[in-house]
Amino acid sequence: MQRRWIILLVLFFARATMAFQFQSVAALSPLLIDSLLLTLVDIGLLVGLYLGPGVIVAILGGTLSSRFGDKRTVSVSLVLMLIGSLLMAYSPNFSGLLAGRVIAGVGGVIVNVVMTKMVIDWFNDSNIATAMAVFISSWPLGIATALLILPMLAESGGLDLAWYALTALTVIALVLFVAVYSPPDGAIAGNVSLNIASLPWSPLVMAALVWGLYNSAFAMVFAFGSIILLERGLDVASASSMTSLFMIAGTLGVPAGGWLADRIKRRDTIIAVGLLVGTMMFPATLYLPPSLLWVMLGLTGFIFGLSAGPIVSLAAYILGPSTRAFGMGIFYSIYYLLMMLAPPLAGSLADFFDNVNVVFGLGTVMLLIALLALVGFRLCASAAHSTD
Repeated sequence: MQRRWIILLVLFFARATMAFQFQSVAALSPLLIDSLLLTLVDIGLLVGLYLGPGVIVAILGGTLSSRFGDKRTVSVSLVLMLIGSLLMAYSPNFSGLLAGRVIAGVGGVIVNVVMTKMVIDWFNDSNIATAMAVFISSWPLGIATALLILPMLAESGGLDLAWYALTALTVIALVLFVAVYSPPDGAIAGNVSLNIASLPWSPLVMAALVWGLYNSAFAMVFAFGSIILLERGLDVASASSMTSLFMIAGTLGVPAGGWLADRIKRRDTIIAVGLLVGTMMFPATLYLPPSLLWVMLGLTGFIFGLSAGPIVSLAAYILGPSTRAFGMGIFYSIYYLLMMLAPPLAGSLADFFDNVNVVFGLGTVMLLIALLALVGFRLCASAAHSTD
């Protein structure tokens, strides 16, 4: 029993390292612009390239895991992250940075997909929502740590020191994973014959829609929240602080929601409450008096975060050991597709209507569709079980 929590800690660290690597370009962007004469377009391309190929790579990761086994696939993927870090550290030009970013991103996406499957393997019982909530909390922690540490290292020792720190962190993640991880008893270790028709397609797609739309709505806040608050007359510092408050509160709500879902056994209720509170948060941000926004954003952010663990654990209830790796690849492919489309769609709508507030309207619609997808998931899952 104790071993699986140690394994979860190792997986948490590896995924936090992935988030740290993802955020490294944004955290070091001022120095990258100065040292390599990059433009903001170049920085945006480097940021997007890490997760951009995820729509295809996620399925590839699930396929490779089914064929070669989880540990081998993740180990190679962590090596790809390491190679990407080294390329970025020693590249004297933009082309080298691009190559390193793509290689690291391919490894990072596969790590994300297969490690999620590993968590399900080890915690596919009464603690699944708690374990998933802890695991996905690694992402905001890794991003926050990169924003805090990398600029300080770069200012004191230059870009080289920052890249060396990222490389060292990736090496530690690789060594810990190889040394500690082992599959649980009964887990299928590779050489699985993929039968696509055997996948529970309808509930799997519905679960992925809930997860993708939930995160896409959250992206509306951290991508456009500060701009919308500025439009309401707040100063830059207050607008940024309020947006950060929502994100921090949401991050704190994630593990709390997983624990609560496993204790009271009302996972769908927690998901629904979080989604409904999110739909109310968007219009409230637009119309509440500014003096009430601090309390509202902090409270709704926490409640919204409660849903994350129960949502991402939905796939655990429909994917058996033989379909789990490839199924999680499909799950994350849909997630990456929605996350890739949502921000540009929001920006296009804001430009078309010449009103940035419509972005929050889109966020509300996304969460309402996510609620419908949750209902669809349960109906499809029940139908699938009744035909077994």
